[in-house]
Amino acid sequence: MLIVRLSVILMVIASIASGGLALLNKKTAPVIAAYKAEQQAKARLEVAEPVGGVEFREKSLEDGELFWEAFDSDSNLVGYVGMAYGKGYSSTIETVCGFDTEFRITGLKIIYQQETPGLGTKAVEVKKGETKPWFLKQFMKKLAANLAVTKDRGEIDSITGATITSRAITKSIKGVGLRIKDKVKVIDEVAVKKNESITHEPEPDNPYMKKEFKEIAE
Repeated sequence: MLIVRLSVILMVIASIASGGLALLNKKTAPVIAAYKAEQQAKARLEVAEPVGGVEFREKSLEDGELFWEAFDSDSNLVGYVGMAYGKGYSSTIETVCGFDTEFRITGLKIIYQQETPGLGTKAVEVKKGETKPWFLKQFMKKLAANLAVTKDRGEIDSITGATITSRAITKSIKGVGLRIKDKVKVIDEVAVKKNESITHEPEPDNPYMKKEFKEIAE
């Protein structure tokens, strides 16, 4: 009987605790989402700044993942910004990536990571006297398509003791760059075909013009 009573008490406590957590998550989720959106917006400006990007137009990839076209103050397209998600050693690393119109890296900003302290976390380490993480500086002006760590015959030096983290970041940046490039190519091809169809579209029949020609002929 005592065991049954203890079981009931534990079930009640567990229900109250789970209900409290659900309520807490419901209240904090919008706050967290708003903060994350703000961080992404700031990072977009930062990674597009080298090419003069100040305005952004939201687009989406085939799977619904968002990316942004970047425009300068004169409304000229100067590049693109995307979100890279790489499965690291102990977390999914989220990186805001800036590309110019040739898909060379213009800027990178890791906005979330929970990698091993002293190892994977060196991906965001800024050395004394510098303003950018030393690991990410290696990527600048490199073509997204060519990105790879040295162990994969690339040019990116891995973080000592954190090859998994280094490879995850590198592959995720390359991946999002190529996906955006493919999407942009499709958009451009559709635009060209649309323009061609408009250019070669036959003029509609004008009954009034036909009548005038008929009168002249008579």
